[in-house]
Order: sequence, then C-alpha cells, then structure tokens
Amino acid sequence: MQRINTDRESTSTSLAKELAKKHTVLFVNPPIDRKTLLSKNNDRYVEEHIELIKNGKAGISKLADNLYVLNSSSLLESINWIPSTKVFSLFNYVNNRRFARDIKKALQELNFESFILINDKDIFRSFYLKELLKPDLYIYLDRDYTLGVDYWKRHGEALEPRLIKKSDLVICNSNDFVRSAKQYNPNSFYIGNGVDLKLFNSDILYDIPEELKALEGPIIGYVGALSSLRLDVDLIVQIATAKPEYNFVLIGEEDKEFSKSTLHEMKNVHFLGKIDKKNIPSYVQYFSVCINPQLLNEITIGNFPLKIVEYLAMGKPVVAKSTNTMKEVFSEYTYLADDAPEFANLISKALSEDNSALHSERISFAKGFSWEKVVSLLDESIRSCTNNNSTLI
Repeated sequence: MQRINTDRESTSTSLAKELAKKHTVLFVNPPIDRKTLLSKNNDRYVEEHIELIKNGKAGISKLADNLYVLNSSSLLESINWIPSTKVFSLFNYVNNRRFARDIKKALQELNFESFILINDKDIFRSFYLKELLKPDLYIYLDRDYTLGVDYWKRHGEALEPRLIKKSDLVICNSNDFVRSAKQYNPNSFYIGNGVDLKLFNSDILYDIPEELKALEGPIIGYVGALSSLRLDVDLIVQIATAKPEYNFVLIGEEDKEFSKSTLHEMKNVHFLGKIDKKNIPSYVQYFSVCINPQLLNEITIGNFPLKIVEYLAMGKPVVAKSTNTMKEVFSEYTYLADDAPEFANLISKALSEDNSALHSERISFAKGFSWEKVVSLLDESIRSCTNNNSTLI
C-alpha cells in the first residue's frame, strides 16, 4: 500500500528496512492502474514510476544492502466501479495475475528459492498472490481500518475477511485489530508499532524553525495528515477558542474540509503545510505540548497513532482523544480527553506539570517501540504459527 522511495516512512517501509539488516528483502511498490496513469493529480513518486514504465525501465533497483525495490511494469485495470463483488473478483484475478507475473520475474532475478510474503493491507491487488506466488508463508499486515473509506468498503467488506481467513498468519499493530482478525483467523498476533529513534532523538539540539520564531507563548503542535475523516475540526476550533493565549501549530497536508474551515481565520492557529519527515523533530522540539485531536469513529477507534510515540520520544507532554489504543498502551504517559473542555484543560495541566523527570520517563517509554522490537515480535509470531503447523514453512 505504501511506496518505499518517498519522503515519509510507514509501517511497511520501516519493517522492510529493519528486516533487511538480516535478510534479503524485496519491497514491492504499489502497481499503476489505468485511472492513475491518466490522472493529473499524482504525486512525484507515482509519476516517477509511470515514467519508468513508459521508458521501459521498470523493474528491480537496489536501495541498500539486502534491500531491493520492484516497480511493476504491468498496467492494472481500474475496476472498483464494478458493483458486483463476484464480477469484480473475476477482473481482480486478472489484475493479480499481471501483478504476480512481475513479482515472480523479480524473485527469479534475485534467486529467491523460498520466501515469506507480507501483504501490507492490500486487500484487492494482493488477494490471490498466495495462490499465484506460493510463498512459504503468507502474512497479512493489518495496521489500519480501511473499510471506513468508500473505495475499500465496496468490495472489502466481503473480501477482507476471506483474505484474513486464508492467510497463514495475521500481524496487527493494535489489540483491536487482533481481536477483529481472530474472528476469522486464530493465528492473529500483536506486533505493535515502531519509531525511528535515531531521527526522533531529543539529545540532538536544533535551531528553532523560522516559522516558530515569532510565536509568543506556549506552542501546541500537531504533526500528520490534516484529514477530516480522522481529525475533529470542531474540537480544534473549540480548544483554540478556549485558549487564545496558546499558539496552535498544525503541520501536514490539508484536505478540503480543513482548507475551508474557520481555523484559517483564527489568529492563534498556524498552518505550516507538509514538511519533510527528516525535519519534523526540529519542530516538535519547540512544541510545548503535542496533541492528537482525533475523531472517534470506526476508522480511528482502534488504530495505533505512531505520532504519539514520536512525540514521546522527544520527551513531549501529549494530550490526545481517548481511543482504545490510547487507553491500553499510552494511558500512563499521556493525557486523555473525552471532549473539548477536558482537552483544553488537560493542555493547561500538561503545561503546568511538565518537568525534566517526566521528560526522561517519556523518552524511556518510547524506546520500547523500536523497529528491532517490532521485528522481534514478528519473529515470535512466525515461530508460534509454524510450531502449531510445521508444514507451513
């Protein structure tokens, strides 16, 4: 689902880079479909893939020791408009065969005689890859609730349970996802999420970014996509109104609802746009409090917000909306709110209580979320599964 050659990391890209320290890894970028080929709204990374296809240069390239990336050359058909899941599945099998053909060719070039395939939440394009590629182990990575989005909901409600059921094991980054997956597959395991501890290192002292120099008073910061499907615009308006003495800095690409919201009319709310991931710690370092004002809905209630670990790794106090994962994993190290008044009050409380001891406790806690730890839990999951059924691998 994610590309590895971009300016941002994801669960799958970070997992691949960690696995490559001890294994040969082939990371398969998402293939191009006909609708994407004709679109004028692609980012530069997708356009680079399209150019490789047009110039006959798609295929394998080496990113690092033991780490290769495949840009598939096959063009997939855009079929999600088909109303019938049964008919959709027929065309989807054709797409899967095209995709599998390119992957199989890459496996042969790299001399992969046996391999484990990890499917990063790709419900459709990878639905038949277990049958077509015959890996030693087929693992489904469940790390987000995509069925809340119309594109995935149309056929995903029927197909994702079937995909989970036929996977050899399922790995999840939240306990909510484990509970859901176990309805269809008992070999479902929690591996958590990781953080780049070298990047989010509070020992590195940065110069204050230019955009923050003129801001007087506490800076309350958020980093991430500004999506109205996931974030509560009204909540941000209410807390910014309740605390006019605080500056609210929002870093990330906005969707239409955010760009049209009254937040842009508020003097104490500042939009900085999308910033390269490697520069994010220099901003977080100068935040007084970090926030995660999520909406409570089917998309967010069980997800694992990686930004929380990144905030804590920088030693910052965090105020967030109370979700299942926040309560289960982060309750001792964050302030959790149920509504706007409580959220605003907890920001003030976080400011007043912050000290060097709490700073150190947060950093120590965040170190437990290394990618090395995630890979260790993945390994335990594989061993547990294969011990139960030794014919898998």
